[in-house]
Amino acid sequence: MSATRRRAGARWLPHPWLAAWLLAGWLLLNQTTAPGHVLLGGLLAIVIARAMPPAPSHPARRGARGLRRAAVAARLCAVVLRDVVVANVQVATRILGPQARLRPGFVWVPLAAQRPVSATLLAGIVTMTPGTVSAEVTEDRRHLLVHGLDIADAEALVEEIRQRYETPLLELLE
Repeated sequence: MSATRRRAGARWLPHPWLAAWLLAGWLLLNQTTAPGHVLLGGLLAIVIARAMPPAPSHPARRGARGLRRAAVAARLCAVVLRDVVVANVQVATRILGPQARLRPGFVWVPLAAQRPVSATLLAGIVTMTPGTVSAEVTEDRRHLLVHGLDIADAEALVEEIRQRYETPLLELLE
């Protein structure tokens, strides 16, 4: 394929992978591959992908660093998925057990993240994990207030959030 044709394709559909993932998500959510859904999902995927701003062409985003970031992202997703499953079981056993064993409370987690997207993603991950909910991010984005259903050791919870979620997010986004 010539460079001119590639540039024209990039202008027409600047984010082909995003469009493909959006179409796949549409078909999975609708649980069908009927032609009407493929057509509508494809149209929506193209419109949304075209509406996104073009990705910056930065040398650091190519090559080995991109592969390392993909590995970090995959590892973070695996950790979050595992934690969601394990936390569901833990929360169910604690809720079904004696209520006196629960030690709910709030904990301030200091954030090392500099970018708003990092703090937002961390808050989302904490909220997705059963037993914890992000309650607030300070205006300066330096602290995240987390409510825990059963907090035995506040410092251990802070360290767990920082090691399991914030550190990989910093590798990916900062």
